[in-house]
Amino acid sequence: MSKAGASGAGSGPTAAAAAAAAQKQKALLQRVDADVANIVDNFNLLINVARVNDPPIRNSQEAFQMEMRAARMVQAADSLLKLVSELKQNAIFSGFASLNENVDRRIEVFEQLEESTERLLEKIGEEAAASLKELETHYYSSVLRTCQHD
Repeated sequence: MSKAGASGAGSGPTAAAAAAAAQKQKALLQRVDADVANIVDNFNLLINVARVNDPPIRNSQEAFQMEMRAARMVQAADSLLKLVSELKQNAIFSGFASLNENVDRRIEVFEQLEESTERLLEKIGEEAAASLKELETHYYSSVLRTCQHD
């Protein structure tokens, strides 16, 4: 996601988009770190609560702690799955965004080409009209034309 170096402009919408992408990437990495740390911490605490003691006595508090830690691990894993889904969507839509940028650039190039072609055609038309007028003047004032009518 290093769009900041790809644009080269350093200002405008592309720089803002690159900054937003960098900020989003930082937030996603923080979410990953937090979720993984949450899973590891809860797993460690679950293992500590689930130790086998010599007298096989389980009280309701230990059972509740085990259920709570397991539920937190499931929530963190679910959060990671949602994050993966979000990353996939971002990859798909950012691909469309870059494709749209490329299409927009091509449209601009073709519009500039169209304008230059229009100017060239106008210039050719004006030159053709001037040449035609000059030829008309020369034709109507020529000696051969005036001699044919006599």
